[in-house]
Amino acid sequence: MRDDLRERINAALKVAQEDGDKRRCATLRLIQTAVKDRETAARENGKDGVGDTEVIEILQKMIRQREISAEEFESGGQLDLVEQERVEQEIIREFLPVQLSDEEIRSLCEATVKEIDAHGLRDIGRCMSELKSRYPGKMDFVQASCFVKEMLRAENNGYQASSGADEAAEG
Repeated sequence: MRDDLRERINAALKVAQEDGDKRRCATLRLIQTAVKDRETAARENGKDGVGDTEVIEILQKMIRQREISAEEFESGGQLDLVEQERVEQEIIREFLPVQLSDEEIRSLCEATVKEIDAHGLRDIGRCMSELKSRYPGKMDFVQASCFVKEMLRAENNGYQASSGADEAAEG
């Protein structure tokens, strides 16, 4: 099942080529190149290639890059390039698992914090490791990390919502 996602990408590329969709072909080739680069690096480090989890990480990174580029193009008034970046984002998103909503992420973070009995900011790593192993590619882990930090700070401060003052008090 290791190559399932790559097979879907290859199949989509074939369809895009048959349809003559140049933008889609170019984006799918960029995905393939990024995956091959990561796989080459993994093999050089003695690993056995990359699996779907790593491919999902690559896709998420590609989406983040396009979001940043779109913002920069927008601030520079290059609206045609903004549209191009957004189209590429949508093509890449097709291969990601359905993402959880902020409410679902918060709920899963709360459950994980309780399940692993996390107390204080020193347990952020354990919480995030657990979330990543349970929900690979299904959530924004930057957002999840913020939720976990907020929960653990609140626990340290008598279950009050975190604020900038809490951060200053800890530092």
